[in-house]
Amino acid sequence: MTTPRVTRESGLEARIAHIVEPIAVDLGYELVRVKVSGLNGMTVQIMAERPDGTMSVDDCERLSRDISPAMDVADPINREYHLEISSPGIDRPLTRAKDFETWAGYEAKIEAEQAIDGRKRFRGVLLGVRDGTAGIRLIDGADDDVWLPVEAIAEAKLVLSDALIKSPTRTSAAQENGSDTQ
Repeated sequence: MTTPRVTRESGLEARIAHIVEPIAVDLGYELVRVKVSGLNGMTVQIMAERPDGTMSVDDCERLSRDISPAMDVADPINREYHLEISSPGIDRPLTRAKDFETWAGYEAKIEAEQAIDGRKRFRGVLLGVRDGTAGIRLIDGADDDVWLPVEAIAEAKLVLSDALIKSPTRTSAAQENGSDTQ
């Protein structure tokens, strides 16, 4: 069973997500994010993972084989592009409420859709989720805990740190399943 994403794409990225998410779910993966960039002319990056947070190279290949034909048929992009399937990586985007819970205790950057208490950007240590809000303990000298409605979050991602690199959360599922979490 897939966990709903709270941060969503818009425009072309949303059209692509609409095409690829059902395919990913049918194959047992959760869509994390779709990103279109100008790399190599145009690159469509699709981040996905298994419900346990793992994603191997074989998983990426399997998803690519099933997504490519669907993208060709739907033809959402009117020019050549490169399709890239990847795991969320170590400094992953946080797109589902469960991500804020799983990664509680680690540093993250969060940007709100609109200003909340006079600010849109927050950096601090994740506190988890409660009552539809994601908590973050600010590290910018304010020493405050802020609880943001998850639906008000435009973008969030983990901050690369030594603690994150050494994280048992990042490695335990991969070790149990023999997969690579990169």
